Amino acid sequence: MTNVNHIQQPILFRRELGDVLREYRQRQGRTLREVSSDARVSLGYLSEVERGQKEASSELLHSICRALNVPMSHVLRLVADRIDMAEGRIPPAVRRAQAIQARIPDALPDSLVAAELAKMGA
Repeated sequence: MTNVNHIQQPILFRRELGDVLREYRQRQGRTLREVSSDARVSLGYLSEVERGQKEASSELLHSICRALNVPMSHVLRLVADRIDMAEGRIPPAVRRAQAIQARIPDALPDSLVAAELAKMGA
């Protein structure tokens, strides 16, 4: 049988950002239309940002975060943590939580990874 090489999708900032923004919107029980109206961005463009198809400018990201009533710094921190995890690194927030409990282990326990991913909606 031939060995099938799996091509790993590149980790893209715009995809991770879109996932975080969508998760916030859905947790608030809001529609794309409501958020696009509050952010003063077209419905189609916001949809493309959430699906990771378009890059959000800093101005647009600011408007979306304001419409979602969430600090942009928090959104960016979550995106950075998701990228850390996708690249196999321990995000700083997880490191801090572990340091409080005990020493930082060489490997991240699966239960902790699953809990953090669940919090992030991944």
